Amino acid sequence: MSFNIAIDGPAGAGKSTIARIAAQRLSFIYVDTGAMYRTIALALLRSGTDVEDETALKAQLEQISVKIGYENGEQQVYLNGENVSSLIRTEEVSDMTSRSSAKAQVRAKLTDLQREVAKKENVLMDGRDIGTVILPDAQLKIYLTASVQARAQRRYRELLEKGEAVTLEETVKDIEARDYRDMHRDVAPLRQAPDAVLVDSSDMTVEEVVERITGLARERMEETGIWK
Repeated sequence: MSFNIAIDGPAGAGKSTIARIAAQRLSFIYVDTGAMYRTIALALLRSGTDVEDETALKAQLEQISVKIGYENGEQQVYLNGENVSSLIRTEEVSDMTSRSSAKAQVRAKLTDLQREVAKKENVLMDGRDIGTVILPDAQLKIYLTASVQARAQRRYRELLEKGEAVTLEETVKDIEARDYRDMHRDVAPLRQAPDAVLVDSSDMTVEEVVERITGLARERMEETGIWK
């Protein structure tokens, strides 16, 4: 029997960084679902597909193959055989991801792949609808959030380090816009699952959040007899 941990939350809450570290400490497989959606977004950008055109979107999705692999413990994502892990973290891809991931056709393409991995392995999976849609029976669900200002500050620093010319005000507006889209989309909107543990990282360090999540995981695994 596999043990699944679902971490959901808004953009900029630190899900990927925290999930990756927590998975390593628990010896779990980390599944970055956001990277999968970003991979599809990159393909849609490359092809110039209008995501509002359902026919064009369906046709393009049929041409897209997304697979995940692991190198030195790090998840890699492949678009039609090409490792695009280093190409999917731009703002342009982020914006397209927010728009395209709201489409039912896009979500359906990746849901089966994500569930199949979770059936076979102990996984820590993060995203927007993991605990509510993808893994509703996960033994531990976390809703990781932070204030808009805290998330914008983090994202702003990341973008500056990448050499991108942005302002903090622009970053705040982008975070707010993405929150609205994610929470109000018709398909699998972002929300906290009723049985999820709320973790607000606004005033917490990465280490403190990791310790909180791994501690909860070990408690749950002891309860189920998986953790010895």
